[in-house]
Amino acid sequence: MTQSRGRARFGLLVPFTNSNLEPDFALMRPDGVSCHTARMGGYDEDEVPDESQMQALGATDLDEPLALLLGIKPDVVIYGCTSATLTHGPAFDRGLAARIAAASGAKTVTAAGAIVHALSTLGATRVGFASPYVSGINDMAVRFLSDMGVETVARSEVQSELGNHEQGALTPDAVFELGLAADRPDADAIVLSCTDMRSVEIIDRLEQAIGKPVVTSNQAILFTAMQALGMTDPVPGFGRLLAGAR
Repeated sequence: MTQSRGRARFGLLVPFTNSNLEPDFALMRPDGVSCHTARMGGYDEDEVPDESQMQALGATDLDEPLALLLGIKPDVVIYGCTSATLTHGPAFDRGLAARIAAASGAKTVTAAGAIVHALSTLGATRVGFASPYVSGINDMAVRFLSDMGVETVARSEVQSELGNHEQGALTPDAVFELGLAADRPDADAIVLSCTDMRSVEIIDRLEQAIGKPVVTSNQAILFTAMQALGMTDPVPGFGRLLAGAR
């Protein structure tokens, strides 16, 4: 029998317009892990999520959503937005994780930090990068990865600026094509960045097409959260990273 709870509690801090992180975790969560969420604000729902909007989200006060999330006593607190810290840089990302850990007493994982950790685990230092972000955020993401020792050898972008709900509405087929366009022979892996993009559904398909690992925000978050708790059981169906969870 599948267990819906009792093994560990994952607490998710989720941007308030994000409609995909929670369903992704429902698909991927290991047996016995329950997922609980609190919503974050700090940005304008009706504006294009550009550099200034995502920096505002990263800098917003987390006291209220974090306090509400701590009511369920999570074992891990997950900061569920990649671009909110990519746009501030690695030092900010590490500092935010440290502040959440200090306030919560729980293990803490950020989306951006999880991607870097996943790439390190896979031994990938050269990547193709794909996202639904505006070009300015992609520039910042490439710099973030570079600062962490990862070179971006190619990148794939959407052809128009997408709003918050438009990013979340990209179909898995559209995400597959976006990832495929980021592949180059010298890339060790492909990164699909954004917790509100439907990436986890096509990881296996894309890996089979390109013959190399695919790392997505939500898959990397789950992997890193599991490692933080010493959970080593494989999670098949979502790429090499989780299939060989260690």
